[in-house]
Amino acid sequence: MHTNEHTEPLIGLAKLMRMTYSGCDLAPLGTQLIERAETDAGGHALMDLSTVLQLRGNRDLALTMQAQAIETQQIYSPPTATGSVNIRLLVIMGAGDLMANTPLEFLLEDSDVALDIVYVTKDLPLPDHLPDHDILFVAIAQSDQNMPLLKQIDAAIASWPRPVLNRPDRIALMSRNEACALLKSAPGVAMPITVRIARQALEQVTNERLSLTDILADGKFPIIIRPVDSHAGKDLDKIEDLGALVNYLQNMSNSEFYVSRFIDYRGLDGLFRKYRIVLIDGKPFVCHAGISEHWMIHYLNAGMAESSDKRAEEARFMIDFDSTFACKHADAFRTINERVGLDYLGIDCGETADGKLLIFEIDSCMIVHAIDPVEVFPYKQPQMNKIFSAFRRMLLGAMQRGVL
Repeated sequence: MHTNEHTEPLIGLAKLMRMTYSGCDLAPLGTQLIERAETDAGGHALMDLSTVLQLRGNRDLALTMQAQAIETQQIYSPPTATGSVNIRLLVIMGAGDLMANTPLEFLLEDSDVALDIVYVTKDLPLPDHLPDHDILFVAIAQSDQNMPLLKQIDAAIASWPRPVLNRPDRIALMSRNEACALLKSAPGVAMPITVRIARQALEQVTNERLSLTDILADGKFPIIIRPVDSHAGKDLDKIEDLGALVNYLQNMSNSEFYVSRFIDYRGLDGLFRKYRIVLIDGKPFVCHAGISEHWMIHYLNAGMAESSDKRAEEARFMIDFDSTFACKHADAFRTINERVGLDYLGIDCGETADGKLLIFEIDSCMIVHAIDPVEVFPYKQPQMNKIFSAFRRMLLGAMQRGVL
């Protein structure tokens, strides 16, 4: 079912997240959306309500609302194009939270690109009637839950009549252990071996029936551990010794974990630096540079807004990026692009003491946006506009190839 003419337009993720970032209380809007959902013939109110609930931290109820929305209506059109439309982009997404798909809305705000999103699930395949489009983009992220869906979509779009960006068979290679295997021995790249380990094997390490090197070839403490399919640092920890591993497992009910050796990537000043880079058509662009006293950096908790020194460093990093960092690691970025084979890829990385590109994660669904307050981060807008322009150029190039 397509959007119903009597349905209020979709507010969309980008606008709702902007409201959240600016300190707006979304609770009253949530109440309005609940009321609207009772009379809304389509799924817009439910889909927006799902987003509001996720932004307010109520994940389980949000996913229930989202499932109802998708059941009602599979196709949604967030308001991206503000004037005339020159590119029509159809995006395939799966059900899930804000990290389950590439959040393309942020790349297309106030553009000339019309965005249609079609949601698919194992029970709801691609509908027969889809909006006309110039390009198809697969936005479903790799996860255990999504692997069957990626296979399903791969088969469904095998002979698609329009250009396809981010092929599902390549997205499927983005698990932490497969990505590590993919980039092994890449020139200029440091990526510690990441293994997927059953809880039982880790328990055998704690009672010394297995040694750490039995499960992790370069294994020595400290190690990094996280449950499979956890993101954004959830339940990620640095484990210094066997006692700490015992404590960690006691607090976790998960059955499988990713484990890798911790690499100390502190700079000479004792600070850690984590960079978010996107490769668009193989070319690297910087999205942010998080600088922190702590090894586990999330941009929001790195204290960037509170420190003018950190912001000044990030501004310089962005301005000089093409002639310094991108140049220095050009071979690494080129190899990553060749081996991964995705048109649009996110890379969270740092640098080792000996100057290699230290990869923390590669993924197709990292959030890239321009919603930080301009008065605090004035240098970000020009940089994000470069990224958005490059993304549009990629779409235009694919569209032109499709016409040839």
